[in-house]
Amino acid sequence: MISRIDLRGDALPEGPALRDLLPRADFDVQAALEKVRPICEAVHHRGDAALIDFAEKFDGVRLENVRVPAQALTDALAALDPAVRAALEESIRRARLVHRAQRRTAHTTQVVPGGSVTEKWVPVERVGLYAPGGRSVYPSSVVMNVVPAQEAGVESIALASPAQAEFGGLPHPTILAACALLGVDEVYAAGGATAVAMFAYGTESCPPANMVTGPGNIWVAAAKRYFTGRIGIDAEAGPTEIAILADDTADPVHVAADLISQAEHDPLAAAVLVTDSAELADAVEKELAPQVAATRHVDDRIVPALKGRQSAIVLVDGVEEGLKVVDAYGAEHLEIQTADAAALAGRVRNAGAIFIGPWAPVSLGDYAAGSNHVLPTGGCACHSSGLSVQSFLRGIHIVDYTRDALAEVAHHVVTLAEAEDLPAHGAAIKARFGWKVPESK
Repeated sequence: MISRIDLRGDALPEGPALRDLLPRADFDVQAALEKVRPICEAVHHRGDAALIDFAEKFDGVRLENVRVPAQALTDALAALDPAVRAALEESIRRARLVHRAQRRTAHTTQVVPGGSVTEKWVPVERVGLYAPGGRSVYPSSVVMNVVPAQEAGVESIALASPAQAEFGGLPHPTILAACALLGVDEVYAAGGATAVAMFAYGTESCPPANMVTGPGNIWVAAAKRYFTGRIGIDAEAGPTEIAILADDTADPVHVAADLISQAEHDPLAAAVLVTDSAELADAVEKELAPQVAATRHVDDRIVPALKGRQSAIVLVDGVEEGLKVVDAYGAEHLEIQTADAAALAGRVRNAGAIFIGPWAPVSLGDYAAGSNHVLPTGGCACHSSGLSVQSFLRGIHIVDYTRDALAEVAHHVVTLAEAEDLPAHGAAIKARFGWKVPESK
């Protein structure tokens, strides 16, 4: 059901050579870019009319309006299963605890007497958030996008999720209920690339946003790439992935369950076990079959994901080699189930989020750990972070120098300007001192 990659015996290669040995899904955003281009430009030129046409084409429902009526949000919350409401409220509470602690305050550095630089943090003015609605419904993604934006102080928050024919063209009612719980009343029935284009260009019903965040399929990723430079984006999210670094102390029942939980998302989802224990590998492989048979989404998601080229059991000589492998892989979610899990976690450099030991599975992080589940995929954890309050803030430097403070460093500024053959830069300093550079003290 899942392939094996044996890296035992020889010294592991470094850098890209090691990454090339590891499983990864085919995810060609560049190819998808050409397909979303006409969709995005149709939204640009035709606005809401294009959104309505695309909802009919892709979602099978003809909308009257793209914006969701306020009453629909109220009704969805009123009809929400009390147990689901309680779970969402707890998820929101925990997420707020973690994200509120990420807030930044202005800081002033006194560089010299009379010369200071202050860094202040200003939230993005307006953001468009995306909650997927294809194979599954993700109210948890509403929480993970909205909470950090709110805690950052974003004043204008809009959310889009695909229209659902089953619900009369509205997004899934649990998505709407989550929005109501969070106080987000600007919601649109728009999915995929059309939603990103709506936020990027604006339409008759939706003002343009400064930034778009949220997970999605390849069409969402391609649209984000298309609009990079026009709007801010969080990341080009690819297929979800889990890597588990485990030794012979790990429980194969837990490991198999966690691999399956990630494969449940999508046929392209990646499930990777890295272990130095052939016995554990055998036990996990044996455990997969009965657990898969006992769940849902078997033939359309789980089995294709586990059998795909993006999933594998990777055998290594030891835990140290395993650490090198998971660092090269840069997983969206990394579980460490070893005898010294906490110590190993402290040495990991590349991961979207790290889950330590047998009692912190990825599922906890998806819903109620307090951490954020919008994380870098496709190895991007080597240079990018998950969604946070910081994602919605911009640092602005405020430079405040007196005449004396400028005079002290003026000769250095002029020297560097002339070294770069930018004499007007130096002249802007000289003009302040009667065209004669003060001597250094």
